[in-house]
Amino acid sequence: MSDERPEIRTGVQQQLEALSRWENEGGAGPDGIPGEVQGLDLCEIPPLTNAELVQLRVRIIALENLMIMLLAEGSDKQLELGREMAAYISPRPGVTPPPLTIQAAAHMNNLVERATHYRSVTPP
Repeated sequence: MSDERPEIRTGVQQQLEALSRWENEGGAGPDGIPGEVQGLDLCEIPPLTNAELVQLRVRIIALENLMIMLLAEGSDKQLELGREMAAYISPRPGVTPPPLTIQAAAHMNNLVERATHYRSVTPP
């Protein structure tokens, strides 16, 4: 066994590592979107049914609203971090802008702005 200690990473380092995986829609690795994930051939996965797609949409709406609620109760620093993350995944100069990444960044900013609206609303 080695006496080496694992490298201790700061929160900022961990955040940068996570964000660096956003280069291609959905956080693909350095070689793009993999054709196989842990032995599973993605071509063999059947397409989603309409009912499954509807359920996914319902879950996304629920998650977005929960995220807005959490951001509304969060600190100013957390809101700013959300904006920074959206700016980070936006296309770099000289790179062809991937449409899904642009939409994701815009949506992240929209969620933060919606959360700030609820911060200013006083309960009845």
